[in-house]
Amino acid sequence: MKIAVPTRAHAVDDHFGHCEAYSVFTIGENKVIEKMEILPSPQGCGCKSNIASVLQEQGVGVMLAGSMGDGAMNVLTNHGIKVYRGCSGNVAELVNQFLVTGLKDSGESCHHHDDADGEHQCHS
Repeated sequence: MKIAVPTRAHAVDDHFGHCEAYSVFTIGENKVIEKMEILPSPQGCGCKSNIASVLQEQGVGVMLAGSMGDGAMNVLTNHGIKVYRGCSGNVAELVNQFLVTGLKDSGESCHHHDDADGEHQCHS
């Protein structure tokens, strides 16, 4: 399994379409991160770029994101990528939380979600 996270300075970027890069995590059989790669973000809007097809070709099946518009959500979903919006915090910690406890999609488009102490969350 592979999980992608829109990233800016090792943290979840608040907006999918404007992130610096995507952190792509390869997950082993025991729900352990085996590898992390950085994939540069294409220029422009996330829903109009080719990022969904690139991520699909790399085997990404899950996207943990801060927020994104409905267009980007639809493009990712149409490429077989399950999206969880409302995430924040350190990307590696977020992926580990997802692997241990699971997360729920916030259902929100293009809004910042952060809890009071600044820790990562994704409406677990």
